Amino acid sequence: MISQDELLAAVDHVLDQVHVNALGEKITGKVRDIYQHGDERVLITTDRVSAFDRVLGLIPYKGQVLNQLSLWWFQQTKDIVANHVIASPDPNVTIAREAQALPVEVVVRGYITGVTSTSMWTLYEQGDRAPYGISLPDGLNKNDPLPEPVITPTTKAQDGGHDERITRDEIIRRGLVEKPLWQQIEQVALALFKRGSQISKDNGLILVDTKYEFGLIDGELVLIDEVHTPDSSRYWAAASYGTAAGPTHQDKEHLRKWFAAQGYKGDGKPPQMPPAFRAEMAGLYIKTYEALTGQAFVPGDWPASDRIAHQLSRYYA
Repeated sequence: MISQDELLAAVDHVLDQVHVNALGEKITGKVRDIYQHGDERVLITTDRVSAFDRVLGLIPYKGQVLNQLSLWWFQQTKDIVANHVIASPDPNVTIAREAQALPVEVVVRGYITGVTSTSMWTLYEQGDRAPYGISLPDGLNKNDPLPEPVITPTTKAQDGGHDERITRDEIIRRGLVEKPLWQQIEQVALALFKRGSQISKDNGLILVDTKYEFGLIDGELVLIDEVHTPDSSRYWAAASYGTAAGPTHQDKEHLRKWFAAQGYKGDGKPPQMPPAFRAEMAGLYIKTYEALTGQAFVPGDWPASDRIAHQLSRYYA
């Protein structure tokens, strides 16, 4: 693994985005920027990391970890569902097919946890035995595994707003997704979570919960965006689970906890992360990547936009 000194040295050279104006119009993106290049979508990862929805901090190599880990997971799950990836000519770049993104994000939870006012654990602790319309038994404790993984869907946040928690009945009633397709999505999401949980367990991690995004290409369901990364999933170190100190995070939640310790709750100007903590977060992301894949993380240089364009031109030639 990259040493702490190397990570600290990298902090001063992190770019918060790759300028790719030569590729065409930017479509969308908070952490992974999506550009239209000819007939294909180009996903450019960045070294941004989000917390409290609108806080961005610069983490060395984080974007490359997300990109490469997602590509690895797409390979591990392609027998379950197709994905939108065509190729990755650079550690920072994924060429993806254009997909019609569905308006619902699928959150699968294997444990009852969380500290926010809308978390499953908070609602359960307050006496709600059917949070998000899911019936749960009495006697659960915080961080307990759920009797079986459950799906708590949300709508996709718009214009910096919060995701809207909804039930499967509302999804169908409001016409967000037709019933047969939603039934397929539920089956696929639970199969993906089962595969992700087993691979995590085999490598010393617990996949706590995760978010999947799906789309359609020519009417076929495909997996899009990023998959089972420290940004889109919660991971606990398996060895820490059940200890007096409680499970330790190997994901974005570690950053959220740091902000909370500074007294920041998401409003106003956030505290500035010191270089040592930025390097610590980078090490955490890399550690998760290496634990899951069994591969050493080797960073690639951030390419200039003209070099990305040249790589893509070679690919399409």
